[in-house]
Amino acid sequence: MCAPPPAAAHGAARLDRWLFAVRLFRSRTLAAQAASGGRVHVNGARVKPAHEVRPGDQITLVRGAVEFECTVTAVPARRGPAPAAARCYAESAASVARRAAFATQQRLAAALTPRPRERPGKHERAQLRRLRGRI
Repeated sequence: MCAPPPAAAHGAARLDRWLFAVRLFRSRTLAAQAASGGRVHVNGARVKPAHEVRPGDQITLVRGAVEFECTVTAVPARRGPAPAAARCYAESAASVARRAAFATQQRLAAALTPRPRERPGKHERAQLRRLRGRI
């Protein structure tokens, strides 16, 4: 058996690995790109993907158009099921409220978007393609 990495033994992990393990990003590469691009902050500071995350750290990241804030409660050894991953962080009340408000706003916008009564026919599809610049 191989020994665990030294960071895991101290209750710490790389930021990109932690973001991937707790299922906030679909891949470790996407997590690293977000951290490198400045969309992830730990304790209010912009950090690199290799920054060590420990329990008690405050993590803020921008997911789409909503800012997500959480506190690290645990460092998982590997990516596991979603319920186990959700126990590794505690989302702030303000973040939950922001997400709920954004979801309500999106539902309202979708409800107010005009929808045709039926699917476009052959000629209407051609007109739509010309209108959108796709001949």
